[in-house]
Amino acid sequence: MYLHPLIANVPPAERAALVQCSELRSYRRNDIVVMADDWTDHIYCVASGLLRVVAHGREDGGDVTTDFIRQDDFFLGPSFAEDRYQAMQTLIAALPSSVYLVPVAAVRKLCSVYPEVAIGLLGLAMKRMAVIRGQLRRISALSSEDLVSRVLHQLTQLAPAVTGGYDKRITQSVIASYSGLSREVVNKTMRDMENRGLVRRDEHGVHVAADFATTDFGGLLPIEENLSHIAPRQAGPMFAPDMLEPPRDLRGGAGKSGRP
Repeated sequence: MYLHPLIANVPPAERAALVQCSELRSYRRNDIVVMADDWTDHIYCVASGLLRVVAHGREDGGDVTTDFIRQDDFFLGPSFAEDRYQAMQTLIAALPSSVYLVPVAAVRKLCSVYPEVAIGLLGLAMKRMAVIRGQLRRISALSSEDLVSRVLHQLTQLAPAVTGGYDKRITQSVIASYSGLSREVVNKTMRDMENRGLVRRDEHGVHVAADFATTDFGGLLPIEENLSHIAPRQAGPMFAPDMLEPPRDLRGGAGKSGRP
């Protein structure tokens, strides 16, 4: 049974119930997981692979990859106020991926009973927003080479290859859509880096030196480290035995008016 770090301290019976109501789906590279403007009643948890979040621009502006959803991370709706939401971006498999579709209603119920689950989700969302803000700052401030350097280094953490570096199936078009550059500029920059020995390729991946770029990707720690500060709490069953009993002041209250 898949065990996400967020629910590691939830009682086993309720973990099993959550898995039972969730659905595991497999996606090939470039498959659409959910389309922008579609309504869904699930959140999406990556069991393996990598997804990218795409904002659609104007017809002549192309699409922009705003961020990536890696293993053990979530794609969430804009709010947990209801059991369904309208997706604001399109979610696409950047690599072959296995994704759990978890009912929003079940996650809302877990959050209400186990606050550490809600805090963990909030923490993950905040860290991802920090990464997005950092990427926007770099796009506006860095040269093309520095920007591509940082994106390549980030990809070694998001999509690591078997032999090191990042998975070569991440295309230059994806890198361009994430870096705010044209594919031609990315291609020219990477070829120049290869000629200077800064980048090399093999049959599995694209390799960069460990000190290739100074990074500020603090939000890309393994999820277990991201959640390490959250203290587990042992709670009772989600549904107390007397949960459905009427309030004490209504017992035997036949004939009383419901008005104040």
